[in-house]
Amino acid sequence: MKKAMAFIFGAVLGGVLGGVTALLLAPYSGKELQTVIQKEVENIQIEIKGAAQKKRAELEEQLDELIHPKVS
Repeated sequence: MKKAMAFIFGAVLGGVLGGVTALLLAPYSGKELQTVIQKEVENIQIEIKGAAQKKRAELEEQLDELIHPKVS
């Protein structure tokens, strides 16, 4: 029973110390972090849309070449 209590105490103490350390070392506040994440998500969405448009144009060009082959 003594070992179990010591383990539980150590686990709780470790969790509390870990949480305090994380809060003290966090580079942004909650609102700032949300803004940073939102901007990154928007940038990724823009990149994905651009890549999709580029690939669509390539595929449409290939399809057009298949439908209307160039005669040399």
